[in-house]
Amino acid sequence: MIASLTGEVAEVSPVAAVVDVAGVGYLVHAPAPVLAGLGRGQQVRLLTHLVVREDSMTLYGFRTSDQRELFQTLMGVTGVGPKLALAVLSVFEPMALRQAVAAGDVDALTSVPGVGRRGAQRMLLELRDRLDVVIDGSAVPGSALAEVRGALTGLGYTPSELRGILENVAVPGASVEDMVRAALQQLAGREPAKA
Repeated sequence: MIASLTGEVAEVSPVAAVVDVAGVGYLVHAPAPVLAGLGRGQQVRLLTHLVVREDSMTLYGFRTSDQRELFQTLMGVTGVGPKLALAVLSVFEPMALRQAVAAGDVDALTSVPGVGRRGAQRMLLELRDRLDVVIDGSAVPGSALAEVRGALTGLGYTPSELRGILENVAVPGASVEDMVRAALQQLAGREPAKA
């Protein structure tokens, strides 16, 4: 399994990039926002997911572990393959996708090329359980919990690591800083002790 690539961008197209790693060029398909941020000659590190089929091996690249995790989750939805999962991540940033799922916004998902109304409804139904989204303050842009979630994901924590933490630190009247501090203490308590 190729988990990540670090190298120089040799080529960029609308659907993929070639990353030169020690003289070997890897073709990496990526969401549009990731490709838009790449320039020829730029040093880059991409987290990757390798899809192996009978007749091909295709590498998909992401800037964050959250994007990669969502890609893998999307591929678990009935009728969603890697191309469609990539299309979803080309239209939605991870937080925006969670907000659409939390709100049950079928129309938002139909804005993805290749997703019809029925497909969007199926995706919402299956993603609601898999993404563990709750319609709470953390799904509302600009809310204190959304800021806390943003700060913690900015520090590298994944949605699965944050599961249950936000609900525990949501105290009426508490500042964002206090909630982030409390969440970090809880997250530190979960980490296994190092020998």
